[in-house]
Amino acid sequence: MVISVPRLVIAAPSSGSGKTTVATGLMAAFASRGLAVSPHKVGPDYIDPGYHALATGRVGRNLDAYLCGTELIAPLFAHGARGCDLAVVEGVMGLYDGAAGEGELASTAQVAKLLRAPVVLVVDASSQSRSVAALVHGFASWDPEVRVSGVILNKVGSSRHEEMLRKALDESGVPVLGCLRRAAQVDTPARHLGLVPVAERRSDAVDAVGAMAEQVRRGCDLDALYALARGAGELSGAAWDAAEVVASSPPPPLPVPSLGAAAPRPPHRPERPRPQTPDGLRVVAVAGGAAFTFSYAEHAELLTAAGAEVVTFDPLRDEQLPDGTHGLVIGGGFPEVYAPELSANEPLRKAVAELAFGGAPVAAECAGLLYLSRDIDGQPMCGVLDVSARMSERLTLGYRDAVAVSDSALAVAGTRMRGHEFHRTVVEPGAGAAPAWGVRAPERRVEGFVQQGVHASYLHTHWASQPGVARRFVERCRTS
Repeated sequence: MVISVPRLVIAAPSSGSGKTTVATGLMAAFASRGLAVSPHKVGPDYIDPGYHALATGRVGRNLDAYLCGTELIAPLFAHGARGCDLAVVEGVMGLYDGAAGEGELASTAQVAKLLRAPVVLVVDASSQSRSVAALVHGFASWDPEVRVSGVILNKVGSSRHEEMLRKALDESGVPVLGCLRRAAQVDTPARHLGLVPVAERRSDAVDAVGAMAEQVRRGCDLDALYALARGAGELSGAAWDAAEVVASSPPPPLPVPSLGAAAPRPPHRPERPRPQTPDGLRVVAVAGGAAFTFSYAEHAELLTAAGAEVVTFDPLRDEQLPDGTHGLVIGGGFPEVYAPELSANEPLRKAVAELAFGGAPVAAECAGLLYLSRDIDGQPMCGVLDVSARMSERLTLGYRDAVAVSDSALAVAGTRMRGHEFHRTVVEPGAGAAPAWGVRAPERRVEGFVQQGVHASYLHTHWASQPGVARRFVERCRTS
């Protein structure tokens, strides 16, 4: 199979240069021309893809060479870009910044090379003139395999400023494909973990994306950018397919229920049967809504391929789990922001506790871990885990190399996976009698909890790297 989707990688010398504004604006501007635009984000970021989805009407997808491995970048890209006229890939941090201490691994530059895609460099020009040429020359010449094929100047102050910048860049050999003036209306609000997700400000986010598109239409040469995208090199290989990878993953041995410490059980209630759905499917409820916005699209696709019916629910609004729920996935998000509202929804907290104490498989990452705790800063949560969570001034951030310590609904002990931590909260204790993961770096430690069918941890993982995780989880749904 030959992959020939026109594509661009939008990169920058550093974070804060305007990549998200430019990439999202380009996606929306091209989509408004009637093109089917495939949106992608380098790295583990969950928030930017939400804006990309708003701009294109398609699911925003991540390309993370650390979490998934370099060999999956092109197949995952092809899966997301199938049937599209153009793909726009937003980079992460600076062009050459990747996993700490791992060289180019997981950098925008590495992904651009793996995709054989031209790079457009977004430069914050607000405090420079002729020096911009030296900066662009350095980035363009650092790695000959990275094709820095154009520049978009951002935060340009005036017509005179633009003239000086363009004249300087004439000497660099890298064409200027856009020039954007300072525009406060395209700013998006941020807080302790970055931009505020689309789900929390949808109306304002729609307006912001519209402003980004208009700014890009006014300031960028869209025809030249599309022509550049069409010059991307062909890729060979098959697109990633959830059904194929699940079918080829090893049969999942069932986990032995953990005998680790458990939170006190809630008062006894008669067990309610969990009815089987048609064709042998099992309902896997996935937390969504404003408090739980972090998820990779491939997780739901893998669960579906493994035989689950994936149903989304909102813990801020729904007082019961979806009918027939056999398993529960609670990903990342901002439960600390919505702690009072989550706490006030006592019927759902009790329903989650009943499901978990009944032995059903529950996969909880970061925000999910907090939701299963006794409390967040004193606000009662589900009480599935005998831990307390609190906000912290310290940001915990970085990739992690991990190995499963305990057999669980997700993995057999000894399974190696790579993950990512990103939080400003602390749970005490940090690990249970049966920990979820042993983390190898930056320091050796155990973390997380395996308790009956529950697997809860701060670690975000990408199941495309281990599709047997989804198969094992759904099989546990059938037998619990």
